[in-house]
Amino acid sequence: MTRFIGREEELKALETAYLKDSFQMAVIYGRRRIGKTTLLRQFCKDKKAVFFTAIKTTVERNVELFSQCALKTLVPEMSMSSFRTLDDLCTFLGNQSQGERVIVVIDELPYIARKEESITSILQKHIDEQWQFGKMFLILCGSSISFMEDEVLSEKSPLFGRRTMQLRLDAFDYRQTALFCPSWSVYDQAIAYGLTGGVAKYITLFDENRTLEDNIVSLFFSKSGYLYEEADNLLTQEFRDVDGYSRIIETIASGANQVQEIADKSGISTANVSYCLKNLMETGIVERLQAITEEHNKKKTRYILTDGMLCFWYRFIPEAMDAIEIGKGEQYYQHNVKPQLSSFMGGVFEKMCRHYTLEAGITGAFPCTVTRVGTWWGTNLDHREETDIDVVGLDKMRKEAVIGECKFRNQITDKKVYDALVERHSLLHEGYRVVQYLLFSASPFSDWLIEEEKKEKVILIRLEEMY
Repeated sequence: MTRFIGREEELKALETAYLKDSFQMAVIYGRRRIGKTTLLRQFCKDKKAVFFTAIKTTVERNVELFSQCALKTLVPEMSMSSFRTLDDLCTFLGNQSQGERVIVVIDELPYIARKEESITSILQKHIDEQWQFGKMFLILCGSSISFMEDEVLSEKSPLFGRRTMQLRLDAFDYRQTALFCPSWSVYDQAIAYGLTGGVAKYITLFDENRTLEDNIVSLFFSKSGYLYEEADNLLTQEFRDVDGYSRIIETIASGANQVQEIADKSGISTANVSYCLKNLMETGIVERLQAITEEHNKKKTRYILTDGMLCFWYRFIPEAMDAIEIGKGEQYYQHNVKPQLSSFMGGVFEKMCRHYTLEAGITGAFPCTVTRVGTWWGTNLDHREETDIDVVGLDKMRKEAVIGECKFRNQITDKKVYDALVERHSLLHEGYRVVQYLLFSASPFSDWLIEEEKKEKVILIRLEEMY
């Protein structure tokens, strides 16, 4: 049996709501593969629950399948029957939950809603007229973030004001991801996080009893590997113009991060790129970044892939396909991918370090209380060159900051890395004063840096300490 790992806070919130002796309505949403269904099935275990997952079909077929789920749970002897309409089914569910707690899960709600636009109005009517007087625990779940936010949670929705709780599920952070492979080294755990982005479905595919390398080869560089065709499968589920979205994602994965640059390199018009980026952000695949302390500067906007699997896939798999198709994927990985893993992990490691900085900074590990963390990039006028600061943690109340540099590489982190960071201390806007320098490294620090740390000039943070 597959272990259930993580999501303790979400389970606790659901359990707290379940114990209330009244109607409850929870809205659960998040991108595909993030673990919504697994969470809900864990929550529903050993409880009276009607668990229905909608499919891409007609309204009538979904009502038939929903009816069978409801009757099998609540009136087993009638499990092969069906209700004529969704309205009739809702009335039945309301009657069954008047005197006892019944969980009703509608998973992938958008699949029904796209065929039956009035579903939210139907649910609203039954909540107002019947369900709110009983003990139903209604859970509406969906992978279309825009639909769930606009059609279920927003003020324009018929369901507005009826929910009693909502949860947006995000990917696991790097420490939570490590719980799936606890026997591995922190170095391998970090790479596993980088390859999966903390997406629950992907990390559960990794077999802890095999080496990280074996997992990468079998999942990505084999014709039978689950992740070999996952990019196409995921985009096909989300978008109609798979080719266009694929080109944009591949362009971002190659390093392009501004609208015009993406348009030029992908051969897609600027207007279409902007439209696709909006949809990619709504599905949790792309994130828009702005330089911290300059959030209102529209010229300083970057688009990055938040999906680690897609970032890895588009960087390495297209060129590897011929080798994979003739059964030489492992050789391709050894010669062309493995030497570049530390380079691939650069951006991932920066994200990990920002997460660490926020957690540590808000609990008093630094001279100021960090409440916001991001990155900064721009022009260093002293050197007349573009530069960046990997980690910027801000104490907005006191106008103080910590800044950091991150190195995920197989060489000692030394004095020149520290000197380069110190040079950038005056680049932040809005008058922030840098009160602490941070160096993060997956490799050892030089003796010189260790001595500087003793003088409290810098804090050295090793990869193992981050775990």
